[in-house]
Amino acid sequence: AMIGLGLLGAIPEDDLLARADPDDADGDGISGRPNYVHDAAAGELRLGRFGWKANQPSVRQQSAGAFLGDMGITSSFFAEQNCPEGQVDCAAAVTGGAPEIDDALLADVVLYASALAVPARREFDDPQVLRGKALFSDIGCAGCHTPRHRTGPDPELPEVADQIIYPFTDLLLHDMGPDLADGRPDFAATGDEWRTPPLWGIGLVETVNGHTELLHDGRARSLIEAVLWHGGEAEASREAVLALSRAERDELLAFLRSL
Repeated sequence: AMIGLGLLGAIPEDDLLARADPDDADGDGISGRPNYVHDAAAGELRLGRFGWKANQPSVRQQSAGAFLGDMGITSSFFAEQNCPEGQVDCAAAVTGGAPEIDDALLADVVLYASALAVPARREFDDPQVLRGKALFSDIGCAGCHTPRHRTGPDPELPEVADQIIYPFTDLLLHDMGPDLADGRPDFAATGDEWRTPPLWGIGLVETVNGHTELLHDGRARSLIEAVLWHGGEAEASREAVLALSRAERDELLAFLRSL
């Protein structure tokens, strides 16, 4: 989802790191940890926030990476074509310039991506939704899907600064078990680890996208199926969901659809 990226980028790093518990010191079974990734602009490792495994440190680098990786368009961020050894035709192809997208156009795309608003919640005061909200916390979902954050200062986009937001994520890596593993390490992330995806807007996925294919590879066809794929650190919460009555599951789903 593209919504709220500027707000996620404005959450203070110290606040995110304060929620990390890589050794599960509190014994709750949840051991979120940060991913530190290469920041092309700074030339050093920075906290990752974006991408399935938190492998991008900023909206700017995420956008420039998508231009190159998805479309083959170079920028001042990534000036070389992605032509691995042996791809002769790729290396010989005519380019659209050096770079192919200028900094001004890239900045426009970054601003657009950073400023996309989060949709307002629906039926947030409905009694069924409120009972589902309590269940969400009681069964441990909020241990990773942290509901509330406050953004800090952002000199590049002051509109996102000092806001109370409810993205339902800690932006940290968590071991989700072997069933969801892709076997692909990414910087500090192992093949079993994924960044907690924000849940805001999830109730509108079908409206916006015309489908409810969820998780990193679209394997889940509904919210409840996505929950039941959870393992690893989320196994206890998954088992708690399985133990709910049908009425309670409907309440939990009503809450998720209100986001």
